[in-house]
Amino acid sequence: MMRNSRIRAVLAAALAAAALGTVAAGVGVADEKSGKQHGRAGEREIAALFDQWNAALRTGDPEKVADRYAEDAVLLPTASPRIRTNHEEIADYFAHFLQKKPRGEKVRSVIHVLDQNSAIDAGLYRFHLTDPKTGATKAVDARYTYEYEKRDGRWLIVNHHSSVVPAEG
Repeated sequence: MMRNSRIRAVLAAALAAAALGTVAAGVGVADEKSGKQHGRAGEREIAALFDQWNAALRTGDPEKVADRYAEDAVLLPTASPRIRTNHEEIADYFAHFLQKKPRGEKVRSVIHVLDQNSAIDAGLYRFHLTDPKTGATKAVDARYTYEYEKRDGRWLIVNHHSSVVPAEG
């Protein structure tokens, strides 16, 4: 009787380990039928795109920032009422924005990997901006949405919306 209990316990442990291994193996793996990226691995890759964009900001070079965007990208910027719809307009926006030496940090991020070539990252970020005239630094909280597409093997921003978080009312 005791031997049967031990056998059952060993079998239960083996089944639990096998099930756990199956779940762990599936994390970050693309679904073969849809190509949809599941799990944390795909989300980490998309989250890293913000870090790369933020690093481009820190170079102070508007072209390096604009190069993170697709040629047909749409930018609805935080600090301008004009919609930017091509490389030149996006670079122009960043030429002015970079004068404030922006340093961004995500506050909250919700990432949806739609498939192997598209993803959305939306949430809240905070920018630390320096007034070029006074040198005073202030924090600005904003909402954001980045829509990414992988084109020719490279993730590019195809749509970027950013707006200052409104005061609570």
